[in-house]
Amino acid sequence: MSVHVIKMPDIGEGIVEVELVAWRVQPGELVKEDQILADVMTDKATVEIPSPVHGRVAELGAAAGTVMRVGAALIKIDMEEGDAAPAAAPTPAPAIPAPVQARPAPAVPPAPPMAAPALAHERPIASPSVRRQAWELGVDLSQVRASGTAGRIMHADLEAYAAAHPQRSARVSAPTPAAAAAAPRPPAITGSDAVEAIPIIGLRRKIAQKMQEAKRRIPHFSYVEEVDVTELEALRQTLNQQHGATRGKLTLLPLLARAICRALRQHPQLNARLDDEAGVLTRFDAVHLGIATQTPAGLMVPVLRHAEALDPWRCAAEIRRLAEVARTGKATRDELSGSTITLSSLGALGGIVSTPVINHPEVAIVGVNRIVERPMLRGGLVVGRQMMNLSSSFDHRVVDGQVAAEFIQAIRGMLESPALLFVD
Repeated sequence: MSVHVIKMPDIGEGIVEVELVAWRVQPGELVKEDQILADVMTDKATVEIPSPVHGRVAELGAAAGTVMRVGAALIKIDMEEGDAAPAAAPTPAPAIPAPVQARPAPAVPPAPPMAAPALAHERPIASPSVRRQAWELGVDLSQVRASGTAGRIMHADLEAYAAAHPQRSARVSAPTPAAAAAAPRPPAITGSDAVEAIPIIGLRRKIAQKMQEAKRRIPHFSYVEEVDVTELEALRQTLNQQHGATRGKLTLLPLLARAICRALRQHPQLNARLDDEAGVLTRFDAVHLGIATQTPAGLMVPVLRHAEALDPWRCAAEIRRLAEVARTGKATRDELSGSTITLSSLGALGGIVSTPVINHPEVAIVGVNRIVERPMLRGGLVVGRQMMNLSSSFDHRVVDGQVAAEFIQAIRGMLESPALLFVD
């Protein structure tokens, strides 16, 4: 037997370990050269590992979710074809249950002799509980035959009489113990008790680690401001009517991106990354804007590079392209790294207020809430306006509250007077 051991390849960029996300093959399966064997994940990007040989899978090196070092044995391939399938184990004959032997019926002791009913002038002998039950059943105890010692009437005597003379039971306010036991019971409440253990692996694990690291290392504070985007929405609709057919439709995001880039000219300390271990804050001239994007695999942040150099239509086209490659799992490592500030929006699901988590090691994130038409006072009149909140978070180690407020107010000013977005 010629067994070829395929080791975890060096993916480059100084990566020393990766996470095994999923197997594409199973033991015993015949694989061809260049067939994909497994998916592994680096920092964020998923990489497919192809087979360099043709053969049959002999052994998998680890389970999905395992973090493996570069050079570790990934999979073993038997390069000799024609391995016979293992013979099927004989099916055991069904066990024949042993005959059940009949058990003798237990002897039933003879019933004690019943005493005659008490005479009319005699007071029946019965306990207080029997008397109470007789009252509830509306039974005259003088008519009940007693089976207890010295002519004492027992509960069973009373129940037997009531069952034999239902027409004489006038005050039934509570069921007898025997009747309660024989009464039909409501159906039992049934439901599934199944549980499912879901391993946190792949992108979901990376997201969890990054969020935990961000919350652990960054002292967040959030700032919320409402913005009147009535004029901005009117401008957007006008631009789409005039240029949508030739230059593409504009959403709100490219206009927000433009406002952020222009506000950063006044507040460059927010377009930065903080190395808290080295104690160094690095500011950037270029705005590499992270666009938080929900994908089937989880949250990803593709990067809109040099957003400050893009007009709204080029910005919109690039945002659409990045969202598509992120959702289809085709984003490269370069497209998912290097952002300097992040924009987060859930669109119509954006709610009223949110507290976004900073994309470590950045120092700021701008969150967008949904647009709602509300009555507002304008010039002493109540008018309907399109209102939207900006919910943003900042790293309080390097961003003071006043600086954060001035930054958001600069964005607000351009969104409420959108002509400023096009004036240098």
